[in-house]
Amino acid sequence: MTDLSKYRNIGIFAHVDAGKTTTTERILKLTGKIHKLGEVHDGAATTDFMEQEQERGITIQSAATTCFWPGSEQQFEPHRFNIIDTPGHVDFTVEVYRSLKVLDGGVGVFCGSGGVEPQSETNWRYANDSKVARLIYVNKLDRIGADFYKVVDQVKNILGATPLVMVLPIGTESELSGVVDLLTRTAWIWDETGDPLAYKKTDVPADMVDKVEEYREKLIETAVEQDDAAMEAYLEGTEPDIETIKKCVRKGTRDLAFFPTFCGSSFKNKGVQNLLDGVVDYLPSPTEVNPQPEVDLEGNETGEFATVSVDEPLRALAFKIMDDKYGALTFTRIYSGKIAKGTSVLNTATGKTERIGRIIEMHANERNEIESAQAGDIVALLGMKSVQTGHTLCDPNDPATLEPMVFPEPVISIAVKPKDQGQAEKLGVAIGKMVAEDPSFRVETDEDSGETILKGMGELHLDIKVDILKRTYGVEAIVGKPQVAYRESITRQVSDSYTHKKQSGGSGQYAKIDYTLEPLEPGSGFQFESKVVGGNVPREFWPAVEKGFKASIVKGVLAGYPCLDFKVTLDDGGFHAVDSSAVAFEIASRAAYRQTVPKASPEILEPIMKLDVFCTEDKMGDVIGDLNRRRGMIKSQEPSNTGIRIKADAPLSEMFGYIGALRTMTSGRGQFSMEFSHYASTPKNVADDVIKEAQEREAAKKK
Repeated sequence: MTDLSKYRNIGIFAHVDAGKTTTTERILKLTGKIHKLGEVHDGAATTDFMEQEQERGITIQSAATTCFWPGSEQQFEPHRFNIIDTPGHVDFTVEVYRSLKVLDGGVGVFCGSGGVEPQSETNWRYANDSKVARLIYVNKLDRIGADFYKVVDQVKNILGATPLVMVLPIGTESELSGVVDLLTRTAWIWDETGDPLAYKKTDVPADMVDKVEEYREKLIETAVEQDDAAMEAYLEGTEPDIETIKKCVRKGTRDLAFFPTFCGSSFKNKGVQNLLDGVVDYLPSPTEVNPQPEVDLEGNETGEFATVSVDEPLRALAFKIMDDKYGALTFTRIYSGKIAKGTSVLNTATGKTERIGRIIEMHANERNEIESAQAGDIVALLGMKSVQTGHTLCDPNDPATLEPMVFPEPVISIAVKPKDQGQAEKLGVAIGKMVAEDPSFRVETDEDSGETILKGMGELHLDIKVDILKRTYGVEAIVGKPQVAYRESITRQVSDSYTHKKQSGGSGQYAKIDYTLEPLEPGSGFQFESKVVGGNVPREFWPAVEKGFKASIVKGVLAGYPCLDFKVTLDDGGFHAVDSSAVAFEIASRAAYRQTVPKASPEILEPIMKLDVFCTEDKMGDVIGDLNRRRGMIKSQEPSNTGIRIKADAPLSEMFGYIGALRTMTSGRGQFSMEFSHYASTPKNVADDVIKEAQEREAAKKK
C-alpha cells in the first residue's frame, strides 16, 4: 500500500516544440529512471517511440511513465510521479484532452523565446475546462531572444491567468547559469559540464538583490491571501515562515487562483530540480482534487462521487486504448478501490464483466508487470475484450458509471481502397484497431463504391493514419480526394398515377396507385399515409406500397444521393382479384417514384457546418472576408480575453483545407472547430457540378 499523499499524477503539455518531451527526458534522468539521455532531434527520446514521432520530431500520442522523486536534496520521502507526455499539434488535441481528464495536475511548458503560442492557448483552455491545477515552466531560456519576464506578461495578458513567480533566472540566453529560489533567497548555479547534479548553492548575485526582493514580496503578498491568519500577521509586519507560505501557495494552486511559475533550460539541465520540488510542494495528490462525478446511463449526474480512497468500491476510467505486439493495452486511471490480477470487473457501458489478465506499469513502451494496483494509480490492463475509451470499470457488486469523455466530431474525410483482395482483409483488421485507439478517428464504408471513408480532425491527422496503415500494418491502399456527403429532396407537390400490368402466361401482375408527393420540413425524413376508402386498394397492400417508396429513396434521381424529407400519400388505386399481390404493388410504387420525383422539382442538398473560429482581433477582417468567400453566414462575433470568437455556418464542400488557410491568415494563432448542423439547398452552379461529377462516376463504373 502506497500512501496516496505521496502520489502526483501529472501531465506535461504545451505548444509544438516548446520542449515537453525534452523536459520529460530530464525528469526521468533526475529520478534515476533512465541513465542515458535521449534527444528529440535525434529521434531517441524515451517517450517518442513511434516511427512517425521519431521522424517528424513531434509527439503524436501521449506516453505514460512512472518514476520516484525524493527531492533535490533528498529532503523528503520519495514521491511517486505518474507522468503523461502529451502532443502539442492541434490535430492531436484529443490526446491532451483525454490525458487532462485523468490527471490531478499539470505542467504547462512555454518556450522562453516563443512565449505563449496558439496551441498552448488551446491546451490551457482544455486544462481550464478540466479544472486541472498547473505549474508553469518557462523553458529554453538559453535560446537567443529568450525573455522570462516577457513570457510571464504573456501568461497574464494572453491566457488571462495569474503566474506566481517562484524562481528568477540568473543571466539570459547563452549566459544562463542558474536560477534564484525566491522563498529561500538561494542561487542555484550549474556548471558547464551539463551534469544536472553538478550545481552549487550560493548567495543571490549582487546585481539581482533588488529584483529578488521585489518578486519575493509579490509572491508572499499573493500567497497569504489564501489564509486569513497569515494575511493578518503579514499586514502587521510579521512575515510567515516558509512552511506557511508553501501551504498557502499549495491551496491557491489547487483552487486555480494562481499558477506557480518556474524557469530554466531542460536541454542544458538547468532548473529542472526546482520544478520537480514544485510538483511535490504545490500540485495536489489524488485525494486533494475534486472527486469524479458519477452519472446514470443517460449521462446525467447522480450526485454521487468516486471518492479517492483504497477502501471504497472500485471505480476506474479507461482513457486510452493502445495496440501493440502483446495485444490491446487499456490505459486506466483508478479513482477508488483496488484491482488485482485475475479478478473480475464490470464494464458499465457494455454491462459485461471482464477478467483482468495482466496489470502493467508503463514506462513509455517498456513494461513492468505488477500484481495489483490501487486508487491513484495509472496503469495499463491487458486482456480487456470490449472496453473502449471512456468506459467505466467498477466493482460488479457495486456498479457505478463515471462521467464519460466527450470527443470532437471529425471534420475531414478521405477515401481509401485496398490495392487488391488480399489487402482488403488486412485493411479491415488494421482500421478496427486504429478506431479503438483514437476516438476522434472514424470510419464508414461507401455502399456504392465499396470504398472505405476515413474521417479525422485535420489533414495531418489523416496523413499520419494513412502512414500508420502502410507502415505499422503493411496495408497497400489507394488514397482518394476528400469527399462531401450530399443529399436530394423535392421542392413542390405533385399528384400522379401509375399502373403496373404484366400478362404473360400463368397468373399476371396488376396494381394501380394514385398518389401525391409533397416536400416536408428539413429533418422530417420520409413519411407515408394512406387515404384510400372503399377498398380500391385493399388494406393488406398498403405496407407494400410504403415499402416500394422507402426502398427507392436511397437513390435520388439527380445524382444518386439519398432523397430526404418528403411525404407520400396514397389517394386511390385499383386491384384485380386474381392478379394483384403485395409484390405487384411494391413494383408499382418503385416505378412511381422514378416517374414522379423528376416532376417534383428535385434539388441537391449540401451539409452545412456550424463553425466556431478563434482568431486575434487584428486578423478578424481577413477571417470574415475569407468565410464570406466560402459562402459562410456569420452568426455572431464575441470578444474573449485572448481574441475574437466568430460563429458562422458554412457548407462543408468549401471548408476543405480551411485549417491551412486559417493558420496562414492568422500566423498560426487561429483555431476552429466544426460540427454538422443541417442540410440546405445548394446554389444552381454547385448543384450542376455535383450532378456532372455523379454522371462521370457512373460512366466510369460502366466502363
